[in-house]
Amino acid sequence: MKKFALAAVFAATIAASAHAETTIGFSMQRFDDNFLAILRSGLEARAKELGNVKLLIEDAQGDVSKQQSQIDNFIASKVDGIIVIPVEADAGVTISKTVENAGIPMVFANNQPSNIDKLPAKQVFVGSDQIEAGTLEATAVCKALGGRGNAVILMGELGTLVARGRTEAVHNVFKSDECKGIKIVEEQTAGWQRTNALDLVTNWLTAGTQFDAVIANNDEMALGAIQALKASGASTKNVVVAGIDATQDALVAMKAGDMAVTVQQDPAVQGKDALDAILKVVKGEPTEKKIYSNLTLVTKDNLANFLK
Repeated sequence: MKKFALAAVFAATIAASAHAETTIGFSMQRFDDNFLAILRSGLEARAKELGNVKLLIEDAQGDVSKQQSQIDNFIASKVDGIIVIPVEADAGVTISKTVENAGIPMVFANNQPSNIDKLPAKQVFVGSDQIEAGTLEATAVCKALGGRGNAVILMGELGTLVARGRTEAVHNVFKSDECKGIKIVEEQTAGWQRTNALDLVTNWLTAGTQFDAVIANNDEMALGAIQALKASGASTKNVVVAGIDATQDALVAMKAGDMAVTVQQDPAVQGKDALDAILKVVKGEPTEKKIYSNLTLVTKDNLANFLK
């Protein structure tokens, strides 16, 4: 009888261990970003699929100090791992050191920290190669313009390596022999937001700025530019509008002929990959330090594949 009781306790312990819940703290740059909202949905769907993952999700609202406080709270709560979409690249370095000192595994998702090439043990990046994304976008715009014309750039938040990398890539493409006839006449941040881009492009149009292309660091800003062009009475048929993300709204705009180019990086897959990566690190399993998503140029020629 005693042996049976001990066996039962042992079996129960094994079962509990097999289904032990892993708690992951997730601090997002902001909830109201369309792309990041889809990324969060992909991460939540993966957690639900696995069934033994508890997510603590916080909105940093674009505030560095608020995000640092969230990280501190995760550490105090003794979470098993942390996923963070850093508000700023440089602030990501501080977060990296804080979490390393606490001995907790961490994944940086989507936005790279400034120390991306020197991440400590138990820290990984999951996202896209921003230089590649910007290069695909700018090369397609150059082709559409025939290598000549005026262009404006709508940048994301300047504190992120995403915005810096994509913008740098555009400049590099336009220095090439095939594209050096394109002049960048305006370049300002619209903070990833559609409304901000609408206001900014409206101001440019009101000031009489002439441009043949709008190159946005993301689709939301490209869509804001389209709204500004339409509101001013200008035809989107005469302006090449380009973005990055291939969001549903952007694909619909492309189908309508308002948007010419976007670059697909699947946010739901990024969310899934981020959760899978942090769980591997928590378990001590080997994983790459940089896990890059596949990028695909989307134009009218292959749009139907993505609308499906």
